[in-house]
Amino acid sequence: MNMSMEIHFPGGRKVDSDYKGFTLKTDQSKKDGGDGTAPTPSDLFFASVGACMGLYAVDFCNKRKIDTGQLKLSVELQSHEKTYMVEKIIFNIDLAPEFPQKYTSALIRSMKLCYLKKHFEQPPQFEFVTHQK
Repeated sequence: MNMSMEIHFPGGRKVDSDYKGFTLKTDQSKKDGGDGTAPTPSDLFFASVGACMGLYAVDFCNKRKIDTGQLKLSVELQSHEKTYMVEKIIFNIDLAPEFPQKYTSALIRSMKLCYLKKHFEQPPQFEFVTHQK
């Protein structure tokens, strides 16, 4: 299955991605020369990982008819102080008091099936092809 998106450059340090009928907008902070009008590409990337994990958590709960009204997931990124590369992603899961404790480990196992997490474990190859018009 092949998927593709188009990347556009609307001005300044903004970069937009058109994909499946949506436009995902990114920008840089004002201190980094952007206008600060949208998340940075890396912010969007890590937010996507959190959202993917969250989707697996919601699906797990929905299949067991567990209320997700008090379910909360926060993501902490720990970066190397010199390279700024993210070295650890910590997922803090707040469960409702009535969440069945017998499902806690299974919930985490389910979240570990996240499609994006699997890409960290087996990263794709990168290939660049240029075209001149």
